[in-house]
Amino acid sequence: MPSGAGRAVCGVYEVHPERVEKARAALPEERVVKEAALLLKALSDPTRMRLLLALKGAGELCVCDLALLAGVSVSAVSHQLRRLRQARLVAFRREGKQVYYRLADAHVARLLELALEHAEENT
Repeated sequence: MPSGAGRAVCGVYEVHPERVEKARAALPEERVVKEAALLLKALSDPTRMRLLLALKGAGELCVCDLALLAGVSVSAVSHQLRRLRQARLVAFRREGKQVYYRLADAHVARLLELALEHAEENT
């Protein structure tokens, strides 16, 4: 196979200033980029995805319910929920000694839908 065949690389180093400037102008502030990266990192774990999808389907579940659905320990679910709270993907409410989790908002549900749509197109 010739060098570079099958790889997407430039054969010539050439900068396109107008395209670079257009792309630069479209970039959000750095803090927004970092927040979005944190959000996507939180979605990158299969257990966390299962938890979020379960919450999307049920609306609201306690840690014990989520542990049963995800097939992991209550301790593991609590750890993952902490990560999801930090990324502002889930919210919770207390009812006595019980804590119930739900998706933080409709954006999270839409992210999950888009991720699944994209994954199904690629399988």
